[in-house]
Amino acid sequence: MINNKEKHTQIIKAESKRIGFLSCGISKAEFLELEAPRLENWLNQNMQGQMSYMENYFDKRLNPTLLVDGAKSVISLLLNYYPAELQNLDSYKISKYAYGQDYHHVIKEKLTELLHFIQTDIGEVSGRAFVDSAPVLDKAWAAKSGLGWIGKNSNLITQKVGSFYFIAELIIDLELEYDSPTTDHCGSCTACLDACPTEAIVAPYVVDGSKCISYFTIELKDNLPQEMKGKFDDWMFGCDVCQDVCPWNRFSKPHNEPLFQTTPEILSYSKSDWEEITNDTFQKVFKNSALKRTKYEGIKKNISFIK
Repeated sequence: MINNKEKHTQIIKAESKRIGFLSCGISKAEFLELEAPRLENWLNQNMQGQMSYMENYFDKRLNPTLLVDGAKSVISLLLNYYPAELQNLDSYKISKYAYGQDYHHVIKEKLTELLHFIQTDIGEVSGRAFVDSAPVLDKAWAAKSGLGWIGKNSNLITQKVGSFYFIAELIIDLELEYDSPTTDHCGSCTACLDACPTEAIVAPYVVDGSKCISYFTIELKDNLPQEMKGKFDDWMFGCDVCQDVCPWNRFSKPHNEPLFQTTPEILSYSKSDWEEITNDTFQKVFKNSALKRTKYEGIKKNISFIK
């Protein structure tokens, strides 16, 4: 006989699939014991660079019950963003996750829909949705709930799927059936360490955020450091090198989310188009894009550094 926990778990997973999530894993909402020393060590070595927000809410990052009263379960969800077509070769490179509409809005809507379903179908359940904008260690939760393992490039990797997906969470006060972590399948491969243009992967499973091209092109508000000149490999927004070389990503399949459909200009623009783009055009073409995160001035700053 199926108990309530099992039944609730099954319908939540089925609904997440219907909404369009790639996969759903669930873990017990408890203190992340293994992550605490790792996070502390990473921060102590200043690997967050100027991302000072990473230093805030240390306890909340590790303990979901401080984010949601009476939290019992962390529901981790993956959403594929791998595009059907890639940029032309004569262009400044953009991370694939930014090809379509800003993922924050797209995922938040899906999470809200899932939470509403839980509250309507199961009953009085309290919870919150998290999309990379609150102190939640999403990769750790996804790994804990068996959706993949954290690879040597510090990304979550899944067999048969790769790593080109977003991770999001619902933290709720409902007890569910919990999944088990999977095993690490990086083996002796060092492709990501060998390929990183700025040597930001300082050791297997350790990424110095302050050396990462994504950090330089999106997060860093100061001038770009001269010692990095010539190392950006034409990346002007984010960087996918450590994912592009990962053998597991040969299993990546294009997403089927209409809102992630690639902005046509991302495919058609050449380097000279980017160099000549005006603020008005940028605001109009990329008004719903994650590119707005670095703003027009940031894009221009990155291009003039790469040229």
